[in-house]
Amino acid sequence: MDRPLTIGYFGDGRWARRALDRIVERPELRVLFVVGRHADPDPELRAYAERLDVPFATDPDVNRPGFVDAVRAYEADLHVSMSFDQILGRELIDLAPEGFINCHAGALPFYRGRNVLNWALINGEDRFGVTVHYVEETIDTGDIILQRFADIAETDDYASLLDKAVALCADVLPDALLQIRAGEVDPTPQDEIHPVGFYCSGRREGDEWIDWTWTSERIHNFVRGIAPPAPGARTLLGDDRLALLRTALVDEAPAYIDRPGTVVGRDPEGIVVKTGDTSIRVRRVADFDPDEGLSNERVPEHPIGTVFGVNPRREVERLRERVRSLEQQLQYDAADTSREENRA
Repeated sequence: MDRPLTIGYFGDGRWARRALDRIVERPELRVLFVVGRHADPDPELRAYAERLDVPFATDPDVNRPGFVDAVRAYEADLHVSMSFDQILGRELIDLAPEGFINCHAGALPFYRGRNVLNWALINGEDRFGVTVHYVEETIDTGDIILQRFADIAETDDYASLLDKAVALCADVLPDALLQIRAGEVDPTPQDEIHPVGFYCSGRREGDEWIDWTWTSERIHNFVRGIAPPAPGARTLLGDDRLALLRTALVDEAPAYIDRPGTVVGRDPEGIVVKTGDTSIRVRRVADFDPDEGLSNERVPEHPIGTVFGVNPRREVERLRERVRSLEQQLQYDAADTSREENRA
C-alpha cells in the first residue's frame, strides 16, 4: 500500500487513548473517525478526536443498519477495537476490506473474555500476553495477527499490571497495523496454539470474599489480583467488613492444622494469619465507607487470637433468625389477606 492505512477506531478509556497516541505518531496510519462507548462516553477520548479533527460518535447499537451505513460512508481500510464495549455483528465486521481487528489484554486462546488481568494474577501466572486478532462474531476467537508477552513480577498487583498491559497494548497495536498495511500478516488460527483455550467470566459483586481455608499462595494471589482499582479482597471481623490490600507469603512457613483465619503472629510489618495450609502476612488493610469506597488504609495491629471470616455457628444462627423473621412476616401477610377477604 503506497498511501496511509485508513482506520475507523472504536474504543474507550485510557487503553484507547494510549494506543491512539502511538497510532497518530505514524504517518503510515490515518484515523478517519472515533466511536466511543455510548453509556457515559470518555470525554478525554472525545476531546482527542476533536484535536485530530475527526468525527466522534456513539450509538447504543453500533450494529443497527443506520449506524453501519454511516460507518460505511467513511470507506476505511480497516476498523479497530480497543477496549470497546459492544459485541460486533457480521455486517460491521465485514465492512472494511482489511477487516476488523481487536487488541485483547490476554494470551489467546487462553484468557478470553472478561477481567483477564485479574484472573491472570489470581491464577498465579508469571507472565501475561497481549493479542491483536481478527474479530469474529464469537468473542476473542479470531485468527491472531500479533502476540507479545511481558513478565508478571512477584510484586505486581492489579494496579501495576494494568499499567503494564495498557503500555504493551499501545506498543503492539501500531505494529500490527503496520504489518497489515505492508501485507505481511501471516494469521495464526487459535486452535493451532491450543484446541480449546479458555474463557474468563466477568467478576461480579460477591466474588471479593476471602476463604481462609484456601492455601496461603491462593489468598496472596487473590488479594493482589483484585487490589484497587478493583474492589479489593474482603473478609469479616465480627459483623464488620475489612479490605485486605496487601499480603506477603511467609518464608519457610510450616504447614499445620489450626483454625483458618486466626491471627497467629504480629510484627512491625503487620499480622500473620493462619490459612488452609500455612500462614500469610497481612501488610495493609482498609475500612469500607458507606458508599463502598475504602478509607483508613493502615498496617493491621489486631491481637493474636483474633479470628477473621465467617463464624459458622454464628452464621447458622443468623440464618435461622432470618428464616423466623420471614415466616413471621408471611403469617402477618396471610392474616391481613384473610381480614380483607372477610370484610369484602
